[in-house]
Amino acid sequence: MDQTEERHAEIYSPNNRSQTEDIDLKCTSYKYFVCSKPFSSKSDLSRQLPVLSNKTFFKCSVCNKSFSQKSTLNTHLLVHSNEKHFKCSVCNKSLSPKSNLNKHLLVHSNEKHFKCSVCNKSFSWKSTLNAHLLVHSNEKHFKCSVCNKSFSWKSTLNTHLLVHSNEKHFKCSVCNKSFSWKSTLNTHLLVHSNEKHFKCSVCNKSFSQKSSLNTHLLVHSNEKHFKCLVCNKSFSWKANLNKHLLVHSNEKHFKCSICNKSFSQKSSLNTHLLVHSNEKHFKCLVCNKSFSWKSNLNTHLLVHSNEKHFKCSVCNKSFSRKSNLNTHLLVHSNEKHFKCSVCNKSFSRKSNLNTHLVVHSNEKHFKCLVCNKSFSWKSNLNKHLLVHSNEKHFKCSVCNKSFSWKSNLNAHLLVHSNEKHFKCSVCNKSFSRKSNLNTHLLVHSNEKPFKCSVCNKSFSQKSSLNTHLLVHINEKHFKC
Repeated sequence: MDQTEERHAEIYSPNNRSQTEDIDLKCTSYKYFVCSKPFSSKSDLSRQLPVLSNKTFFKCSVCNKSFSQKSTLNTHLLVHSNEKHFKCSVCNKSLSPKSNLNKHLLVHSNEKHFKCSVCNKSFSWKSTLNAHLLVHSNEKHFKCSVCNKSFSWKSTLNTHLLVHSNEKHFKCSVCNKSFSWKSTLNTHLLVHSNEKHFKCSVCNKSFSQKSSLNTHLLVHSNEKHFKCLVCNKSFSWKANLNKHLLVHSNEKHFKCSICNKSFSQKSSLNTHLLVHSNEKHFKCLVCNKSFSWKSNLNTHLLVHSNEKHFKCSVCNKSFSRKSNLNTHLLVHSNEKHFKCSVCNKSFSRKSNLNTHLVVHSNEKHFKCLVCNKSFSWKSNLNKHLLVHSNEKHFKCSVCNKSFSWKSNLNAHLLVHSNEKHFKCSVCNKSFSRKSNLNTHLLVHSNEKPFKCSVCNKSFSQKSSLNTHLLVHINEKHFKC
């Protein structure tokens, strides 16, 4: 025994009983229990600090963890066993130690006796309160050995380590998707279920989880406590701020195995992979259009609805989604932070820049099965397919002309309107659409990109070229 063990053996020996009454009842120096915890009696201390000469340690045969009492070892062994004898009378969930059942029962109870002194949030257990208090603290003692990210709790670190691992032992029996944690699998299973017990008191929208409801409630609130230090954009949740910060970073660790496109988040990669897949499980009940994600279906359903709660303060145009309003507001702004490295054209959104870059590329992965015409974007292919279809769901209320796309209908409606917001800086002629203004500007320019294949004559517009081509053919459609 070392000096510490000899000292404890001497203190608790039968010949020195009287000395124990004067010692400070505090565990401070034993090599198995270094906790400095005070005790009110020697018996309590003895249970915490057994003497090697009088007590035996009980070791787990599975993981070699040691315990001072056999009963504690027996409780621990349930971790390595699938036996769960204690069943919850509310939801029939089974648990192995009764203490875990007692903890679980608080889920079905509204009793929360422990309140956070910082934000007044209440908790059912003191341990949960202690875990929550770390949110208000910057202490993070557990560091990931792979990416050096720090965490306040070892359990959170262990969960994070699964990001760097491909082990996923829990598989969904419905769609065979695999997960690293059973809790994540249970959350995922709600996707295949229609049970939604949590309803929003503002708009009556229902959710399968309370956490999802709490996240949704922020839609009806203007509280955004997390601000980006780069662009001052505010967010309701720190997780959303962390996601946003990746916009200002060039780190993209997740690469698509099909087209090598890189993403800053795994969720974005998973969303992208659907581009290369034809699986669309969510179908619109109105027009039978299918979608890969339920969120996209929900967005699409607004097409069949007239609800537009978000109005532009500049031109009073209304939108069904706040994100669409934010995108529209850029029309009234001259801020364009994203510049094309090829032609120096600037854009207000990075997504618009990415769309533009396709102009300088010859890659066209989406081919029409009818006429073999290729497109750079799937959305353009979908628009093109309407050329081979007679479906026109959008009708003009003035002249009853029908259109395949709502955007085309909106463009047509300007024919019946005298509003012309786009003025030519050269001759002051006004136009209802910016695209028409751009076409007109070619009149004041010497650029003629469209050349006749017969006589090499050049034209500034393709329509003018098409008119000219009639000169070289015998078609005469207009008869006196």
